[in-house]
Amino acid sequence: MSYLTQHLQPGDGVELHAPDATLTAKVDAEHTDGTYELFEVDAVRDDPTPLHRTGWAKTYYVLQGRILVQVDDEGFDLGPGSSIAIPPNAPHTFTVLTPSAKFLVFSMGSGMGRFHADMSSTVPQGHPMEEVLEQIQQVLSRHDVTVEGMGTPSEAPSGASRLGASQ
Repeated sequence: MSYLTQHLQPGDGVELHAPDATLTAKVDAEHTDGTYELFEVDAVRDDPTPLHRTGWAKTYYVLQGRILVQVDDEGFDLGPGSSIAIPPNAPHTFTVLTPSAKFLVFSMGSGMGRFHADMSSTVPQGHPMEEVLEQIQQVLSRHDVTVEGMGTPSEAPSGASRLGASQ
């Protein structure tokens, strides 16, 4: 009998770029029959992504640095070895408190990988948010995510728009 496995060495994996971090897919949904995904996230201290909701549950596990994870109106300070489970549709975001942080994200289903692959291939890197806002809004409209304060491409940034975000 042959089993579908996925073995990656340090530094291996598909690299995906988001406005607030670089994600490396360490276990993709194809190798788990779509039940879960595992990402290694590298982020630097910067303005956080607005509160957003994703249609999938996820868990953060900090490897290096410190992050503040906000879930609804509660903040959680996480350092190395700390974790937090975030239920689907809970408004959340993270802020890097140290110069940089590395953490794992264990995500249920395949939505996070699809969203970040779309974001990485659609939104050009290194541009101010104002220049790529329309592309971000288009990506968000194709996924199971809503972002507070971000409208659809035809609206001014004010209402919530469906997205498929990362965090």
